[in-house]
Amino acid sequence: MKNIKLIVATLALIFATTFAAQAQAPYKNGFGVSVGNMQALTFKTFGGNHFAFQLDLGTKVVTTNGLYRKNVGFEGLTFWDLELNPNFMFEGHFAKGLYGMFGLGLSIGYCWNDVSYPTWIGFLRTRYDLGKCGANGIFGLEYKFKAPVALQFDFRPGYGCLFADNVDIHYFDWSVNLGVRYTF
Repeated sequence: MKNIKLIVATLALIFATTFAAQAQAPYKNGFGVSVGNMQALTFKTFGGNHFAFQLDLGTKVVTTNGLYRKNVGFEGLTFWDLELNPNFMFEGHFAKGLYGMFGLGLSIGYCWNDVSYPTWIGFLRTRYDLGKCGANGIFGLEYKFKAPVALQFDFRPGYGCLFADNVDIHYFDWSVNLGVRYTF
């Protein structure tokens, strides 16, 4: 365990020192939209020269590898998801206008699905309403134009959990997003 912590700390230090020491935050605040696996409204603010907080409120499709409800299993169910995704990031300067970022985030939300099952008398419809929580990493690039516009591309691998009374689903939660923000 100590070796893993040492490796992670060393990699973070190497990544952080590759950025220019005199780099400033590209802007103070930004508000916009994000598209990709998650369609969201997004807000980003810098708390210092390198540390940023990003908050996304949006929807995406979640496909599970398995759902277990008592003794009945369903494979590959797809849920609609409405979630809040706050992320804390370290952001540093690569080149003129180009910034790299990495950090951690959480996801909290609500998922739903209507499932139809064939039976001998027709189709039986069942609705699932589930809570969602999870954790994710965030890695990406951001380009700040001379105009008050920033373009962000990011990848968010993570862990997700959908839950209700008789349902407990754990899955690999991820998204790839492209965001555009008005900066001020």
